[in-house]
Amino acid sequence: MLSLPPHIRRSFLRSCSSIAATALTSTSHVPPESNHKDPALVKLKSERDPEKLYNLFKSNATNHLVVENRFAFQDTVSRLAGANRFDYIEELLEHQKTLPQGKREGFIVRIIMLYGKAGMIKHALDSFYNMDCKRTVKSFNAALKVLTLKPDLDTIQDFLGDVPLKYGVVMDVVSFNIAIKSLCEMGFLDKASLAMKEMEKFGLKPDVVTYTTLISAFYRQDRYVIGNGLWNCMVRKGCKPNLTTFNVRIQFLVNRGRAWDANDLLMLMPKLQMEPDSVTYNMVIKGFFVAGFPEMAERVYTAMHGRGYKPNVKIYQTMIHYLCKAGKFDLAYTMCKDCMRKKWYPNLDTVGVLLDGLVKKGQVDQAKVIMGLVRKRVPPFSSKQLLSLESIL
Repeated sequence: MLSLPPHIRRSFLRSCSSIAATALTSTSHVPPESNHKDPALVKLKSERDPEKLYNLFKSNATNHLVVENRFAFQDTVSRLAGANRFDYIEELLEHQKTLPQGKREGFIVRIIMLYGKAGMIKHALDSFYNMDCKRTVKSFNAALKVLTLKPDLDTIQDFLGDVPLKYGVVMDVVSFNIAIKSLCEMGFLDKASLAMKEMEKFGLKPDVVTYTTLISAFYRQDRYVIGNGLWNCMVRKGCKPNLTTFNVRIQFLVNRGRAWDANDLLMLMPKLQMEPDSVTYNMVIKGFFVAGFPEMAERVYTAMHGRGYKPNVKIYQTMIHYLCKAGKFDLAYTMCKDCMRKKWYPNLDTVGVLLDGLVKKGQVDQAKVIMGLVRKRVPPFSSKQLLSLESIL
């Protein structure tokens, strides 16, 4: 049976209380954000011409406020990449490496990640190999992360096997988690499991990210026996599941038609001071609908409101879609009306099914109300889409 033993629950509660206290302390010392922005930052944000953007950034290459602003740097590179001006990206980043900040590992890590996000993998790796400062696990992890953006098993294995020895880098938990996630995404789950075992040889303990990544991967491949075993192993070794771990488990239960078990896990979470999120509720609601228990789905929705949660557009979409399938058009109408008044719109197929159901029940006035809200959408639906819905009335 998958559960959390009493001593783990007590430990989990103490840990959460400590984290909450730390968070309150840290946030109380956050300085207010300045309302004054450097004119160069304002110009960079508004400039849309790639060549002018390149020249503007280059002219501010030594402007500390620009260079140290992560958003300005990332946004500039992102827009140049979108314009396919990789030559400009190379010139800007290579120039930055020649300046004093290029002697700092932390700054080179940014360069590596920016090259990676632009899809310039070779440039990112060259930046790592040609660093003018000491390499630590931070720059190693950045280079490894970039390699996983376009994963190749042999390339990643060579990097993991050669680079730590060559540069004296000691891999940490983050290094292994990056590698394990990439192996899972490539479908090499057994290799990923072996990588977790290798962690212990380095004196490292798998953390919640390690377990969650592997549990999710094994569940997706329907190898649920191993996934369940990993869950039990995680709990037995005192590694506390986080929200993502619970959501992975609940998704698995829902996919297998075990809506009641998913609901049990949902109800267990608050007892462990682990608050469900909208994803959690949406999965359980959908699980009950699909399993043929629409009344239970409605009860979970009501309970969610009782705990102070407000539905988002995805939960509205799930509720309206499945209420229509269950023939509960009155409740679907009320929810659809509330949803649209919040400027959230279910997909048109769902709206079409609702309109058709209302018309067939003789509730044309309600159907017209929904159609009136559809017409107010900004940006508007296309004329073809509107005609399709209007033809139902």
